[in-house]
Amino acid sequence: MYGGKIIIKPVGIEDSQNHVIMGNTCLYGATGGELYAAGKAGERFAIRNSGAIAVIEGAGLHCCEYMTGGIVVVLGNVGFNFGAGMTGGYAYVLNLDGKLENRLNYSYVTLRELLIEAEVRELKELITRHYNYTLSLWAKHILDNFDIYLSKFFKIIPLEQYHKHVLEIKEAGGEG
Repeated sequence: MYGGKIIIKPVGIEDSQNHVIMGNTCLYGATGGELYAAGKAGERFAIRNSGAIAVIEGAGLHCCEYMTGGIVVVLGNVGFNFGAGMTGGYAYVLNLDGKLENRLNYSYVTLRELLIEAEVRELKELITRHYNYTLSLWAKHILDNFDIYLSKFFKIIPLEQYHKHVLEIKEAGGEG
């Protein structure tokens, strides 16, 4: 994917966050554009993503593997080995089941709470776009209860970018 928008939404399914709506390796090598999918992605979502923005409602194993750029928002749980080989970009992941910490590849990534207002605004804007494009009832529920769900979102960043993120937080007046 180089540009444009891909919008995937099921017909006649109200609980889209509980269904896999696209197969394995979607966004493999994407360099730009946007993808909004009202449902889960299969294995290896956004592998080698280097510039696309994507919002999905869950993912299988190896999400964001070898990612070098772009933004991925996951409005649900992810499988094991998240962020293996990730050197750029970042992801916001909703830790619904409280097990996200056990699913990351800490050789390449770390996670932290959202610490600066710009991150919160960006996340909310991306979820709002997702809802506007897909009419996902799950996205609407999150937006309607954003204050409750916000504490369950984590930002996943590559270790190679960690110091840059610490500086951004300090400059914004947040904790380091």
